[in-house]
Amino acid sequence: MKQQDFDAFLADTTKQINEDIIWRKDEDHSPAVEFRVSMASQARYSIFVKGSCNLAARTLTYALIHSSFGRIYALDMGKDHHNPSCFNVGRKHKHRWTEKFRDKDAYVPEDITALVSDPVAIWLQFCKEVLLTHSGVMYPPPPLQLELL
Repeated sequence: MKQQDFDAFLADTTKQINEDIIWRKDEDHSPAVEFRVSMASQARYSIFVKGSCNLAARTLTYALIHSSFGRIYALDMGKDHHNPSCFNVGRKHKHRWTEKFRDKDAYVPEDITALVSDPVAIWLQFCKEVLLTHSGVMYPPPPLQLELL
């Protein structure tokens, strides 16, 4: 993906999700829950949005994934990230596509102020920053259910 194509995608205000988002159990049987939804736009990008939340580990990811190039934009919370330049960006960071590093370079976002314990509030902040309109409802993840020993 060329940088100008990514920049045009990010600036596109017609990006939208037209369905409700419901968290489902992780298929790997971890305590995480996930969702995957299609994204529409006038430009018809081949992109879907994937989310993952693990309330026990206090981690959250929202990622835009292109069918040909993989992850092109993401928010990660609760996990450290080490940039290719040997700079550690910490437990709250965003990945943004570049031709040089693909999605491997991250930065600390100033626009995400909600806590990892509130995935719906973070989703609203994420959508606002990426210019993504969500016309449905994002339901909160189900409460954490601990198994008995």
